Order: sequence, then C-alpha cells, then structure tokens
Amino acid sequence: MSLDYQCPLCQQTLTLQTNVLKCSNNHSFDTAKEGYVNLLPVQQKNSKHPGDNLDMVQARRAFLATGHYQFLQTAIAQRVATHRPQYVIDLGCGEGFYTQAIANACDAKVYGVDISKSAIKFAAKRYKHCNFSVASISQAPFNDGMADVLVSIFAPLFDAELARLAKSDGTLIVASPGPWHLKELKHYIYRDVNAHTAISVPDGFELIEQTLLEQQISLPFNDVKNLITMTPFAWKFRPEHWQQLEQQGEQVVTLSFYVSQFTRLTDSL
Repeated sequence: MSLDYQCPLCQQTLTLQTNVLKCSNNHSFDTAKEGYVNLLPVQQKNSKHPGDNLDMVQARRAFLATGHYQFLQTAIAQRVATHRPQYVIDLGCGEGFYTQAIANACDAKVYGVDISKSAIKFAAKRYKHCNFSVASISQAPFNDGMADVLVSIFAPLFDAELARLAKSDGTLIVASPGPWHLKELKHYIYRDVNAHTAISVPDGFELIEQTLLEQQISLPFNDVKNLITMTPFAWKFRPEHWQQLEQQGEQVVTLSFYVSQFTRLTDSL
C-alpha cells in the first residue's frame, strides 16, 4: 500500500506499522482485509452510516457493469492521462468504476476516497492497483498540494479543499449532469423538469475546457430500476411510478454529462 496519507485528526504523516497506519501523535487506523483504510473519525460522521447505502452501491455496481456509462469513463480516463500525472485523487470515488479506469490509463499513484464504507469495500476488494480510503472529501486525508490531477464525478465540490489538494499548476476534472440528463425518468416525478446548468468555476481555479457528452439509449426495466436506485432522487419514486415503468417495458433515456477541466491558479496560493 502506498503511504501518502495524513492523519485526519492532526494532519501529521501516517506511516504503516504492521497493517496499522500511525502518526507521530500515536493516532492509529487499521487497514481492512480488503486493502482499504478507514480515515473517517467519528467526529466527521454526519450519521451512523454516512454516504451511499448498500442498496445504492449494489444498484450502481449492477448498472455500471452494463457498460452504458463507459463512454464517460473512457473520456475521463483519457483526459487524465494526457496530463501524465504522478498523483491522482478521485474525490467521491464510489465503487471505483472511474478510479480503476484512470489507473489503467496512466502511470500514476491513483487514490480513491469516499465517505461510504460500503462503496469503498467493494472498490478495494476488486481493484488492487488503486489506493482506497473511507474519508470525508471535505477534509481529505492528503497533504497540501499533493495532486497533479483531482477528479470529481457527480460529487460535491469544496472549493477550499480542492485548492489545498491541487498542485500550483494542478488540474481539476469534474463530471456533472448535462442539461437534460435522465429527463425522461424525471418526468415521472416532476411536473416541470428544468435543465441542468454547468457548474460554477471553483475559487482558486480557471476554466480551461468544457465538453458536453450525450447519448440516448434504450433500457430494459431492470437497468432503469438500478439507474434510478443509484441516484439521489430515487426516494421520490412512489409504487405507482415503479409500476408505470415496469408496464412500459423498455425506456428511452438521455445520458448527458458536462466534463469540465480547470487549472489551479498559482496566484491563489
């Protein structure tokens, strides 16, 4: 395991001592048998089981395995690889679908961090060539200026933390919903579906490039169910909505993503 972690309690460097990461203040964190490390102190938890629950994680794994998001995965990995980074951090990495593709595309130390223990456990068990940790991306367990490239895919952005983690000329790559992402499914629960707008430029960064990736696909009900279950608006679906979807059979769905690339401004250090 690579040892480029800092203690989430005192920000001192962690070193590995017989499957335990320890800092100079004697804070210790066990490495799990799957290979990840839990760096989420209880005081940083907002619930007993923060992040995506097991149902969401399993639904996402099943949906991503169909390959419907592969065009986004490939675009992200290729864009990261063009920078020839030494260190990459995937913030809010989930089950590692994008993290492992990035690691395969470039010769870098690639780290995935997510607050969901269920997601990280799956990621670490499957993708041994990446480094995974359970932690808050608002207080990520890495040193200042560590990352050549930061990646954020459908995850919250914390401007100050992004600026802290990125090198002075580092790159931030963000994937966010495009204008009409999943509009057909949202029509079941919203009278009016509003178009998504591109994300704002994080403080301390400059927008370099923004691309819109879109595809329309036809999905069987099981894939639609997994797609909805893995999204934040799943709880809005009532039994009658599920029944309508199942009766309809195949559903045409729009997949739409903004991929935005930013550069860290050196004068904001």
